[in-house]
Amino acid sequence: MTSIDTPPTSTAPVAPALPAELHGPVLAWFDRHARDLPWRRPEAGAWGVMVSEFMLQQTPVVRVLPVYEQWLARWPRPADLAAEAPGEAVRAWGRLGYPRRALRLHAAAVAITERHQGDVPRDHGQLLALPGIGEYTAAAVASFAYGQRHPVLDTNVRRVFARAATGVQYPPNATTAAERRLARALLPDDETTAARWAAASMELGALVCTAKNEDCGRCPIAERCAWRLSGKPAHDGPPRRGQTYAGTDRQVRGRLLAVLRESTEPVTQAALDAVWDEPVQRGRALDGLVADGLVEPLEGDRYRLPLS
Repeated sequence: MTSIDTPPTSTAPVAPALPAELHGPVLAWFDRHARDLPWRRPEAGAWGVMVSEFMLQQTPVVRVLPVYEQWLARWPRPADLAAEAPGEAVRAWGRLGYPRRALRLHAAAVAITERHQGDVPRDHGQLLALPGIGEYTAAAVASFAYGQRHPVLDTNVRRVFARAATGVQYPPNATTAAERRLARALLPDDETTAARWAAASMELGALVCTAKNEDCGRCPIAERCAWRLSGKPAHDGPPRRGQTYAGTDRQVRGRLLAVLRESTEPVTQAALDAVWDEPVQRGRALDGLVADGLVEPLEGDRYRLPLS
């Protein structure tokens, strides 16, 4: 007898599970195993959900949690952040990585304050019109904060759908029209259930149906998973993108920003030069930070976090 952990050996085509066959088991699993995260609590509100979505992009929960708590304690409403210089958002972002997200979140806070009386809008179109808000974030905020019915496609959800519904190990590198159609087809009709489904399928990908070492023995839909039932065929698409960091311009940018975050006064060129020996790469990284609006150059070869 084949256990859930051991995939069947057959490679015959497998009929995809129907949406209704997936909803019940995944939602029941989520009710038992969902993590108690601060942005899932009622008191987080729409602003707390939005902050979490910006921070969680390409960053694990364990690194986000302390920064999130500090951020909301300092800026409990969008207007509080909008009143500060954008450089303060970059400073508070700390070592979360991809610091342009901090500038985008600051710009979104300014727009919310100016256009929506300081309240994160409920309307999906208005969310999408905010600076720094793309397809995923607008859907996530509308769904998680306001309980609306939208397909929410992050990396974890796309991986669950790829395996369970289409029988492949990994989704494409970029979201496709076919994935969007599938996500819409899998959405429960009821708004409240659809919002729970979005959170539950994301949690399943984060905790069980992970990119490596998936735990089929704990998966509530293992017996319906097209990839497992097909014998877990290996990925045969384009190579998956790696996350190299050491020695890259990203590492140099991080070191330069760390010096600027730790100083309340403008920093000299000499202080920045001390953090990386290779001058060409260091100069390229600094120029990139200036071009991205993360650093402001001043007279006398000095630099600071942006004030405007």
